[in-house]
Amino acid sequence: MPRVIFNTATTLNGFLADTEDSLSWLFVVPGAEGAENDFGRFLEGVGALIMGSTTYEWIVEHEKLLDHPEKWPYAGKASFVLSSRSLPAVAGADVRFRSGDVRGVWDELRDAAGNQDIWLVGGGDLVGQFADAGLLDEIRVSVAPVTLEAGRPLLPRRLESDRLRLEKVTQAGQFAELVYSVRPA
Repeated sequence: MPRVIFNTATTLNGFLADTEDSLSWLFVVPGAEGAENDFGRFLEGVGALIMGSTTYEWIVEHEKLLDHPEKWPYAGKASFVLSSRSLPAVAGADVRFRSGDVRGVWDELRDAAGNQDIWLVGGGDLVGQFADAGLLDEIRVSVAPVTLEAGRPLLPRRLESDRLRLEKVTQAGQFAELVYSVRPA
């Protein structure tokens, strides 16, 4: 069975994105290149990924994927987008739009991943739904030396310490990388 992993970056005070859903704060942090190298190795072990509509829309807009679909960053990976809205597809990309509860897409997502991991790209509410369903195995978070006044929270759920176990701490440039295993409720 594949592991379900939330791998993301966050500000020091726990925001994934600012109030405009921008990640501009992330791209100016010194040492981000080192963290990107480690991410490439992580992505090699991913068989399928899933994201919410806001995350998908940001990627499509930021990379201008409707005009340049060849830049789809997850080629060769089954990519699921959970949304209640109709969204534009990136030509040639294996993007599967689904709606409803995460339990409703679980079998298809698991089958698409095969023997590889499932990456929860974001956002935090989607990850919270996986945690609520007992389907979240690991949280990998790179903490950047940035604070924001407000924004999208890392994980808008209450997970107590009896469900989280710190497994690893490393440094990559200015980032502190934390890996937690997650036990079902």
